[in-house]
Amino acid sequence: MAIDFEPDDETAEIARRTAAFVREVALPAEAAEGGVLHHGPEALRRELQEAARSWGVFAPHVPEVWGGMGLDLRGQAVVFEEAGYSLFGPLAINGAAPDEGNMHLLEVVADEGQKARYLAPLTRGDIRSCFAMTEPAPGAGSDPDLLATTAARVKGGWRLDGRKWFITGARGAQLLICMARTGGTPGGSGGTGATMFLVDADNPGVELVRDIPSLDEAMFGGHCEVRFDDCVVGDDSVLGEVDRGFHYAQVRLGPARLTHCMRWLGLARRARDLALQRSVEREIFGSRLSELGAIQQMLADSEIDLAAARSLIWQAAWKLDQGERAAQETSIAKTFVAEAVGRVVDRSVQICGALGVSGDLPLSRYLREVRSFRIYDGPSEVHRWSIARRAVRRMQREDPHDG
Repeated sequence: MAIDFEPDDETAEIARRTAAFVREVALPAEAAEGGVLHHGPEALRRELQEAARSWGVFAPHVPEVWGGMGLDLRGQAVVFEEAGYSLFGPLAINGAAPDEGNMHLLEVVADEGQKARYLAPLTRGDIRSCFAMTEPAPGAGSDPDLLATTAARVKGGWRLDGRKWFITGARGAQLLICMARTGGTPGGSGGTGATMFLVDADNPGVELVRDIPSLDEAMFGGHCEVRFDDCVVGDDSVLGEVDRGFHYAQVRLGPARLTHCMRWLGLARRARDLALQRSVEREIFGSRLSELGAIQQMLADSEIDLAAARSLIWQAAWKLDQGERAAQETSIAKTFVAEAVGRVVDRSVQICGALGVSGDLPLSRYLREVRSFRIYDGPSEVHRWSIARRAVRRMQREDPHDG
């Protein structure tokens, strides 16, 4: 089956408007705030999102029934890259993590009552959410089977107990989607025995312990440590079916990894543009930087990284749009794009020299932001392990001489 990467006219127009919005609204806001969103300025979020509505670029990824534009992942790839050209762009269009991934999860898994209560206000930008899965060691991290937070049956519902760590966007979120163990033991579940729960932030059993200082500072609401202590929720708070949490996590994580790639690709393109501009303006040793062979090689390598990253994103998006699981394609895209984006931003800093590491350009901020991408949503090493395992299994299935 042929893969058509050419966006249709409607998607192309949304992307064009998004690019204009980012340059006119998001980039100036980013410059004014220094690219920092960890402290969660709610007034700024609402101002940006209202502006995005007025520009006709709000919620392109949300199904039309919930007030969005209903773009598939291929369409999102084009638009999210344009939004990602600014650190504030994804937040403005309501397509930032973790809300964007949670919207998809709720749309696929939640029942109608849960959608009305949580998905509808989330897609409108009336509330924010977080995904509480990661735990401090020895709990769940790269290995979800180590999940230690428990959910025990009580009269009329469940009691959640445990600690979560590095929960992005928890500060100010009204909804927490908590993964808790309902069966088995940590390290021995084999991908079973976990359940997702919808927890209101004002539940007395939820404690926001602290904001965790981190290298990156552009995730709205920061990264937090959260404690669930005798947190009682009703049966209507179970998201999907009991003991199916790990399965539902894949519903969320595959597309969410890919949309992360789309957004960071946009930021890498912004870094590349800043380096290109500097290279044609700056003269040194009687030549422009752009005329020096060493600089030309860095510029060329960045062009290659951007083009290859975009192609991998689009291929994985196409497979997911066909209804395929595309686990291999999303792992490959996530691993390559996370590292390619880092290379592009790092080269851009180098090309700009002292200006690149100064606060006069946003490149040093971008370098701090993109470094974390090689860790969250699965470290590169874990994805490589998974990629290799799938390749070996494929070879064993196809090899008639395999024992």
